[in-house]
Amino acid sequence: MTDPSYQPAPAAHPAQPGGAYPEASQATLALILGIVGLLFLQILSPFAWWLGGKEKKAIDAGRRDPVNRGQAVAGWVLGIIGTILLILGVVIVVIVVIAAIAAAGTAS
Repeated sequence: MTDPSYQPAPAAHPAQPGGAYPEASQATLALILGIVGLLFLQILSPFAWWLGGKEKKAIDAGRRDPVNRGQAVAGWVLGIIGTILLILGVVIVVIVVIAAIAAAGTAS
């Protein structure tokens, strides 16, 4: 016999009726931006970092499907790594330009 006052525990991430979440996932886009940003166009890496973080927060809030969390985290991490490489690249270019200007100034 079951207790009529028994209520099952609510789902960790409540879905809308029909199993759909209120917002479409952007985890795949974050992952693609992270991969492309890391390998080819580092300027895309900050966008992957931002979008991956935004997607993780939306998944944690229950607005997006948690199945895509791994892709969001991967895009987020790749975005962080790509952004660090972008910053290092800019710093190296600035140092090389300053060194070239200094060398040209002493040569004349």
